[in-house]
Amino acid sequence: MKRLLLASLMGSAIVLGNQAMANEDLKALEQAARAEGEVNSVGMPDSWANWKDTWADLNKLYGLKHMDTDMSSAQEIAKFDAEKDNATADIGDVGAAFGPIAVQKGVTQPYKPSTWEQIPAWAKDADGHWMLAYTGSIAFIVNKQLVKEPPKSWADLKEGKYKVAIGDVSAAAQAVNGVLAAAIANGGDEKNIQPGLDFFAEIAKQGRLSLSNPTIQTLEKGEVEVGVVWDFNGLSYRDQIDPSRFEVLIPSDGSVISGYTTIINKYAKHPNAAKLAREYILSDAGQINLAKGNARPIRAEHLTLPPEVQAKLLPNEQYAKVQPIKDAAAWETTSKALPQLWQENVIIEMQ
Repeated sequence: MKRLLLASLMGSAIVLGNQAMANEDLKALEQAARAEGEVNSVGMPDSWANWKDTWADLNKLYGLKHMDTDMSSAQEIAKFDAEKDNATADIGDVGAAFGPIAVQKGVTQPYKPSTWEQIPAWAKDADGHWMLAYTGSIAFIVNKQLVKEPPKSWADLKEGKYKVAIGDVSAAAQAVNGVLAAAIANGGDEKNIQPGLDFFAEIAKQGRLSLSNPTIQTLEKGEVEVGVVWDFNGLSYRDQIDPSRFEVLIPSDGSVISGYTTIINKYAKHPNAAKLAREYILSDAGQINLAKGNARPIRAEHLTLPPEVQAKLLPNEQYAKVQPIKDAAAWETTSKALPQLWQENVIIEMQ
């Protein structure tokens, strides 16, 4: 009994010791970041996912000045690579597929935040080079004034009488992921996109495929009856136009979840400030900031969101049939071929 008690006490002491070390490490990181005094980002503008509150907090709490240059994921990686030791950016935010690409290019440095264990394995690099801070899942946005019975699933969507807008499958990641989500719900996957193509070919055959892009402008004008969008886009459009006019929901028979990850520049001039920024982004406060911008925090299941913030997001149970991309290499190949396949399988049915 004594031995068990001693082992238990020693175990507790180790945990406390580890905690104390972690706290010391964070204090040291904070001091080093304060000394650097600034953090410069790419692809993290104030208006996207409510980054503005995070930059304001980092300034108020740690005295970090901030500047952002908005650009695409591919441009961010190219910038890190081109500038090397003349780096003007410390940290960037890229789509999930670009995290591994940045690591392959050798332009990142690792940092595991203290909340590392609460990030799902599928959403992070084992060495801490990238980890999703927030996710997007393919959802429907329904104009309730035009559609009397909102579809709850892809199966419902197929049976409806309204037009369906998915956007430009040759250019938009949102539209490409929309086709994958339809494929997943109909027995397909990253390697087998055909069920998704067949689904939209049937919609096109019925004369129900809208060529409108589901954007805030087309939704506001009433040009879109049902749009296929990222959940965070749908929620933002709904809130900005008129919450009573639109319903946003995750299809109950399957969808795809992806997201965005910070990457810290290997050549960063302010590496500690960049690491502290990541630490904050993945803390409770940083995750709540993202939720305020309608982005679903990666640590959603470990957070108690303020009621008014929780009310803006969709309930956790809607995500029961949502799945991450399991084979990134296969999906890269499929998504490159998709524009041509879309023309051959779907657009041809509109003639």
